Amino acid sequence: MPLENTYIPYGGYWSTPFVKWQGNFANLHPIKFAADIANQALSERKISPDVFTNLYFGMTVPSPNCFYGAPWLAGLIGAEGITGPVFSQACATSARVVGSAASVVETESDTGPTILCITADRTSNGPHLIYPNPFGPGGRGDSEDWVWDNFNRDPFGGTAMLQTGENVAKEFNISTAEQHEVALMRYSQYEQALADDAAFHKRYMVTPVEINPTKRKVLATVTDDEGVFPTTAEGLARLKPVMRDGTVTFGGQTFPADGNAGMIITTRDKARELSRDAGIEIQLLAFAEGRTEKAHMPKANGPAVHRVLEKAGVALADIKAIKTHNPFAVNDCYLNREFGIALEGMNNYGCSLIWGHPQGPTGMRLIIELIEELVLLGGGYGLFTGCAAGDTAAAVVLEVKMG
Repeated sequence: MPLENTYIPYGGYWSTPFVKWQGNFANLHPIKFAADIANQALSERKISPDVFTNLYFGMTVPSPNCFYGAPWLAGLIGAEGITGPVFSQACATSARVVGSAASVVETESDTGPTILCITADRTSNGPHLIYPNPFGPGGRGDSEDWVWDNFNRDPFGGTAMLQTGENVAKEFNISTAEQHEVALMRYSQYEQALADDAAFHKRYMVTPVEINPTKRKVLATVTDDEGVFPTTAEGLARLKPVMRDGTVTFGGQTFPADGNAGMIITTRDKARELSRDAGIEIQLLAFAEGRTEKAHMPKANGPAVHRVLEKAGVALADIKAIKTHNPFAVNDCYLNREFGIALEGMNNYGCSLIWGHPQGPTGMRLIIELIEELVLLGGGYGLFTGCAAGDTAAAVVLEVKMG
């Protein structure tokens, strides 16, 4: 069944720039940083934290004191009377947060729930964990590098994430040259977001971000994404596949990053009240998930998209804008094969292949950009889909109506 009562206020969302691994956000505590950005965003939008009934928080990389999760974050933004859960579903975290918040609005719409959804991650300086193991040699514990060990091996599928991209490339005969064509196209689309002094980013991005962790001295100022690689056909052609006998190069995959994003999920009446423009209506229509066979992660977008379109009651031909989380260019090539979607018909203004992947907030930024693109197009249906660890994916369909 489609969602019927769930809306997003126009402008009731935001994102930081995304900054490359070990860049200017590397030493910021992700929860404290997310609170600082939320406070700034809410102040700019003249929205009081008193309006929120819940806070749903998504993150995938542990940080100090994250045990206290959403209640701590709520307190940091001055909403001490509310609480909520913490979600961690790898790269599908944002979509899961949005979908779960929507389910509450649907079932409790008569009480007017207004849920603040915040997603944040810092892949930089992720924890290095020691698990007690009394049966280890000399009682030595088992160790895990949270970020890199999990990137490099799915304990169920038995492969690195990169191998899943290679497996799909092999199955669908997706060459390095085709992947590079997609990467170059996505970079060109991203450059459109930087036109007119980054006018597209300024529609939703909280900037400038001053790096001042001690509250005594500004160490740096971030005004837009950092870590985006200038991309040319000649440069891509010089790259070799990362894996022996593979097809995926560093130019055809994303990179780890840091950042956070926020979004308000509520009822139609409350969305109008909180909106920057009450004439623009944003309705969530459906959320769905999918899973595919082991070690074929990009293919999980197939069942996710089929299910979300069926739930929304919307045909793919009616979709006006598409955003994908594409850790590999292979993802978009697969969607082209599976659904016949033109490669140039996805990811206007860029995507995670270009501006990086902080995991938790990646999908939320893409959904935000999807909304703003639809506004520029005069409204219509939009689709977001993105794969996630464990050969899974999540998708969202929404509609923007212009008054």
